[in-house]
Parts: sequence; structure tokens; C-alpha cells
Amino acid sequence: MKKSIYSISKVFICQVVLLTPFLVFSQNEIREDKILAPWLQVVGDTTLVPLLSTSANVQIAGVIADVHISQVFHNTGKKPIEAIYVFPGSTRSAVYAMRMIIGKRTIVAKIEERKKARKDYEAAKKQGKSASLLEQQRPNVFQMNVANILPGDTIVVEMNYTELLVPEKGIYQFVYPTVIGPRYSNKKANNVPENDKWVANPYTKEGTAPTYTFNISVSIVGDIPLKDIHCPTHKTNVNFEGLSSANIKLDPSEKYAGNRDFILEYRLTGNTVQSGILLYKGKTENFFLAMIQPPQTIKTDEIPPREYLFIVDVSGSMSGFPIDISKGILRKLIDNLRPEDKFNVLLFAGGSRLMNQESVSATKENIEKAINTIDNEQGGGGTELLPALRQALSLKPLPNYSTTFIILTDGYVDVEKETFELISNNLSNANFFAFGIGSSVNRLLIEGIAHAGQGESFVVTKQEEAAAQAEKFREYVQNPQLTNIKIAFKDFKTYAVIPTQLPDVFAQRPVLLYGKWNGEAQGSISVSGVTGKGMWEGNLSITKNKCNNKNSAIKYLWARKKIEQLADFNKATPDSDLQLKITNLGLKYNLLTDFTSFIAIDSEQRTKDQAKTVVQPLPLPQGVSNYAVGYSSTQMSIVNEAVPEKVEVVREVETAITEEEPVFMIVEQPATFNGGDINTFREWVGKNLKYPVEAVSKKISGKLYVQFTVNSKGQVCDVKVIRGIDPLLDVEVIRVIKLSPLWNPAKQRGTRVKQQFIMSILFTIPN
Repeated sequence: MKKSIYSISKVFICQVVLLTPFLVFSQNEIREDKILAPWLQVVGDTTLVPLLSTSANVQIAGVIADVHISQVFHNTGKKPIEAIYVFPGSTRSAVYAMRMIIGKRTIVAKIEERKKARKDYEAAKKQGKSASLLEQQRPNVFQMNVANILPGDTIVVEMNYTELLVPEKGIYQFVYPTVIGPRYSNKKANNVPENDKWVANPYTKEGTAPTYTFNISVSIVGDIPLKDIHCPTHKTNVNFEGLSSANIKLDPSEKYAGNRDFILEYRLTGNTVQSGILLYKGKTENFFLAMIQPPQTIKTDEIPPREYLFIVDVSGSMSGFPIDISKGILRKLIDNLRPEDKFNVLLFAGGSRLMNQESVSATKENIEKAINTIDNEQGGGGTELLPALRQALSLKPLPNYSTTFIILTDGYVDVEKETFELISNNLSNANFFAFGIGSSVNRLLIEGIAHAGQGESFVVTKQEEAAAQAEKFREYVQNPQLTNIKIAFKDFKTYAVIPTQLPDVFAQRPVLLYGKWNGEAQGSISVSGVTGKGMWEGNLSITKNKCNNKNSAIKYLWARKKIEQLADFNKATPDSDLQLKITNLGLKYNLLTDFTSFIAIDSEQRTKDQAKTVVQPLPLPQGVSNYAVGYSSTQMSIVNEAVPEKVEVVREVETAITEEEPVFMIVEQPATFNGGDINTFREWVGKNLKYPVEAVSKKISGKLYVQFTVNSKGQVCDVKVIRGIDPLLDVEVIRVIKLSPLWNPAKQRGTRVKQQFIMSILFTIPN
């Protein structure tokens, strides 16, 4: 027997202190006065999902990766459609080409100013022409629009990007992000710029396989023999074609594994790092890329006392294994503090709270208290990162202590640049280190926090990596590798060099310089700095034979690095000089940016019918629960909830629901109590509660959460506390609620139904 469309197997509560009735809208009826938010979509047999497959072919030559992506769209419906697909990219990717393939015809996309590209696309869509538009919503978030895919059509859109692979401790890592995690936003949908609207994207339920297939192949070719090729995220097949080349293919069993980042790691023989200089001589401009490997970390005992503030995300998207990873990292970090160090913990979701009013010594008792506090967290609520950071930055640093902020989060927010700006404008004598937790984290936020805070970033995708990454952090923060770094050029005529100033080097990775040059390829580059043993200097000699036409990717890498410097960590206001500079760079170097887009338009008019817009649903990243999105009905609906300023954490509630007796949290006509809503009932409960004498003597107070159901007869049943304070108070709340008079039951399509509620009760010690 087919399940009722109203039946659900779980109820998900996110960002609520008190569950008032949700507002439900169809996909094409988003209320623009509501909060911008992702939503759950249940995909059924009749749901149109236009993305058939996505694949990547990666060519790694030396330290440069060139990535060819293919997205296949197919229309199984009976009318023309426009497909919208939001997907991630590497934070360092320089997207330089796009093509659209319809049958035997290939249309090469051109780069245009963003507004013009959008205008041309909309005009082509209206004229019945097939067209594709690639826009950048974030440096690591892209949106593909494909217009007028006719019934039965298959349209392929291809794109290319290049990026630099920077080794750390001799390990080269290539990361291919596969899916975007749902972003928390507290912005109104009618008051956001165009490049924020992608946040309101549909997601399939937790544990549901992607609706499209995924494939990736990687070819590595170099001058130094390879060893230790390893993919910790996916099952792969590795084939060595020689000492210094190999092909890596995704195992067929992983064809639906596009719900987590693909990570490939490898070493060169002897842990060699390909440092040196790459030169490219173009028609009008010449480019160089210099990589200088600093000395190995010098151990030293002359470390000043340190104050650590751990800023921990306990929001809904962290529920489950991400928050478990955070706990493991924090245990390791806090356990390894020295007695002379001090620390504090700030937990944040919809609100934030400090474990202590001021930092405390790293004693056994304080460490145990911190670990217990963190262990009690389950994950729930919104992700108000900015207020948490403001609170952290407002704390007065301890005199004679070196202060370090450590943020642990999946980064599922839409306020990246606001975060970078806040850190940059308020940073004094502290570094920021960021731990990205989860299988598909927002790497732009994680890397940007470290960039703005002059620290380092870490990404932990699995529980078993937590201890090693915590130890890695400890080594970095205690032993900076190279400080007070200076650059000098001798007989090498350079200009437009990036960066102009280098931050301290914590990791064992090369110092990178991008730039342009004139005249002859001659002279040298030197990098100097201070290590634990004193002054250090490294030199690179430049010769003509280093020029190579195969190094043409350097021009894209330089331009992308320049755009990163201008825009990735700064907000460019419309029509500003900064916007103009970014636009000109994108147009000159054929790159996708915030203000330039790729547009491909077919010359043929293919239909006279208006295309229906279909947004491709995304899978939730592996390990991320439905908490990250909230609750949705099974009718492709959007759920928006008015979020209170301060949000408490509420656990996921498992319920046994049958087809015959569906339980609702969203109904057409809510249940009422004494002519009022849930607030009226809460007042009634408060008047009838008796504060237990023993609880008064123990000074027990706080807020608890109770779940109950009003059945179709108006009776209150299934009462239980889902987040309590103390058993004494839990028992009293349950006692009173069970005494409730009859309610007027809820109705759905004119039929009386069960309705479930979550209600908070605040206990304050009576005078």
C-alpha cells in the first residue's frame, strides 16, 4: 500500500525555542519576506531531476592541475525546461573556459560582464534558444543555468579550471569538492543580492544517494618518481605507468559517491618537494611562479605562555559525526595544554555562551569541566557566527600572554566576507586558526578565517583524523617556521608581484610568489626570515631555459591570485573601483569572477513554449543530518521559521509514525487550547507547576524542552522531556502537562489529526 504523502519518519527541529506553526509554500511561491534558507525535497518517481551525471578529468603536471568538468543534463518531462544546478569548486580554481554541446553542435562560451551575460541569457531563453550561463556566487560556489532543454534532450556543458598544488610536509593533496553543504542564513529573501539567492536550494534527505552519477579520473605526470598515492575519501584503482606517472580512476562502486569531497594525496620519492621557478613568456606579458621551501621546523622550549579561546560551532548542521569530531579535537587540544597556559570555550549556534567568564588555567579540573561541557552538546539551531566572533573579539586579552583563537565549524554560513572583514578589522595580537569539520566543508570560510587572522587552516573529514590534526595544530602554533619574511629580486625585472607582504609561515610548505617580468630571464630571487636558530635565506637562480610554453596556466594562476587578493576576502560594492578592477581582470584573462560570467547561446530557435524552471536538488554531504536544513513536508515544499534572536539547542526527535495515524507539526488548522495557541498552554502550565523543594535547596534553574502530542480527540499524550535540566524538574513538568484539559484538535483537509509540539519551560528559583 502506498504511503500517505503526509507520512514522515522523523521530525526535525532546528532553530526553535518554541515551535509555532510553520509557513509552507510550493517551490515557485517563495515568500520573499521570509528568511533565506535551504529546504528539504523528497524526490519521487515523478520528480524532475535534470542533472544526469557530473564527471571530472584531472591532469596534474608537476605542481599544476588542469581540471575538465562535464555536466550532463537530460529532460525526461514533456515540456521545455530550464535547469539550475549549484555546485562547488576549489577555492584556488581559476575557471577559464566553458562549452555547450547539443547533439553534434558545440558552442564555445565567451566571457562577459556579469549583468550583460545574464541579460543575454534571459533574452535567449525567451526566444526559445538553448543557452548556458555559468556564474560565480562565491569563489568556491558556482551556478549553472541551462535554458530550453527540450523533452528528450541531452545537453552537455563542459568547463575547465586550473589550480596550483601546494605540498605540506612533502604531501601533495588534490581536492575536488563534489557538493555544497546547506548554508545557514538569517537574511530576508527580499533583501539579498542575486549572488546570495542560491542559498535557497533544495536538498534531499539525510542518507539519500545523489540523484546523479559522479565520476573522476586523475593523471599525474612529473619529473620525480611517485610514491604513496592514496585516496582517503573514495575507493579508487591506481595504475602506475612508470616511475613518475600514474592514472587514478574512481571505482565503479562509487558512482553515487558525489556527496563528499574527493581527496587524493601522494608523495614524491624521498619526500622531495618541487620547489623552484616556472616561467612563461607570452605575446604581451610574461609571468613567473616561484616556490621556495623554508627550513624544517625548529623545536624550541622558549615558548611564551599562551591563552587559547576555542570557538565551537554546535549548530544543527554539526549534529552527528561533525560535532563528535569537534569533541575529539578539543579533548586532544585541551589535554595537551601546559600548566602555564590558559583557555576558554565559547559555544555558538543561534546564540553563544562562554564556559567561563574569563580564561582559566589548564588544570586537570578545568580541563575536565571543559570536556564535560562539550560532551553534553548534540548539535542544533542556527549558525550565528558573526555574533560569536564579536563576543570573542570583545574579550580582554590576558597581559603577557600570546592569544590564539581556534574556530571549529563546517562553515555552512553565507557571511564569509563579513567574517573576514570582522577579523581583519579587529585583529591585534592574536592569530586565528580554523578547523573545518565534515566531509564537504565550506573551504572558502575555513581558509579565509586563517588568511584574515594570520593563522593556519585545517580540514578534518573523519573521526580518526582528529588526533593527528590536533597534534599538527599544536606543532604549528608553538613553533612558527619562518617569521619576518622579506623578498629580494636581483637582476630580475619584476612587477605586479603577489603577495607584497608574506605572513609568518607555520606549515612546512613552500613560500609562493606570483608575478610578471620584463626583459631577460636572468638573475635570482631570495627569501629571508627568522627561524628558531636565527636568520635564514633561500635563493632561486633564474635561467632562460626555465621558460616553457607548457607553463601557460601561470597567467591564469596569477590573475586568480590577484582577484583573490582584491575580492575573496573583501566586499566589493556595486560600481566601485574594486568591482571595475575585478571585472577588467576577468575580461582580460578570460576568467570567471564575481562580476564576469561565461555565456553560450545556440543560434537556433528550438521552441516557442515557455521553459519551466527546475532547480536540481543536492544531496546532503555525507555525515550531515537533516538538522542542517530544517523540516520539510513531502510535497516539494519550503519551510521557513521565524528564528528568535537567541536559539537553544534541541535534539532530533525520533517518532514512530504509521500511515493510519500520521503526526503533523505543520497543519492547515493548528490545535488550540482554551481558544489560544501554544503560548496560552505554556502560561497554564506555568501557573500549575510546583517548584520541588529539593530543587530550590539545590538552586537548580534553567530551561528545559518537552515534547507532547495532541491527538485527534484533543487529548494530550506521549509527553516526554527531550532536553532536561534535572530529573526533579522533568518529573514535575510531565505531571502538569498530563493534567491538561482537552484541546480543540488540529485539522488537515477537514479531518482531525494528531499534532506534535515542542515547548520550552523556564524554571527560575522562587524568591
